[in-house]
Amino acid sequence: MTARLLAVIGVFACIATAAAQQPDQAARSIALFREAGKVLQHPRCLNCHPAGDRPSQTDRMTPHRPMVVRGADGHGASGLPCNACHHAANYDEAGVPGHPLWHLAPASMAWAGRSLGEICRQIKDPVRNGGRDMAALLRHMSEDSLVGWAWAPGGKRMPAPGTQAEFGALMRAWADSGAACPEG
Repeated sequence: MTARLLAVIGVFACIATAAAQQPDQAARSIALFREAGKVLQHPRCLNCHPAGDRPSQTDRMTPHRPMVVRGADGHGASGLPCNACHHAANYDEAGVPGHPLWHLAPASMAWAGRSLGEICRQIKDPVRNGGRDMAALLRHMSEDSLVGWAWAPGGKRMPAPGTQAEFGALMRAWADSGAACPEG
């Protein structure tokens, strides 16, 4: 065989190998996102990413009491903003969670009631994720202190699984593996 023929065979072998690995990489990416979904579909996230204008609360995700609404900017109605009750820190004596930036996710980021595949496609879409590219999305998930509240909710609330650092690493691995989304 000539060197050129060997080179062509080598190129085709590399293409075939890459094609064979692609489904495995997509499957790995989907598996990583399914693991991340244990956080994304946890009450700590779903309570603040409601499908409607009313948040839910507790581990049972019951409608918020008192009756409150998202408001124009996610910070509550003008007469009853979130920070009227939710202060800079948890108030465990009354069971009221808190954070300096307490608010609902924008309506475009609502995912309660959606499938994991729908959530995946939504968070990758800058039109629906607050204008974030993948790097900004990963920073938001792994570094944002309000997101981080989910792992230190105080009171009798169950924290999100793992840690924010672990979740961030999982999301980075998902992105690095192609950011594939589950069906559905």
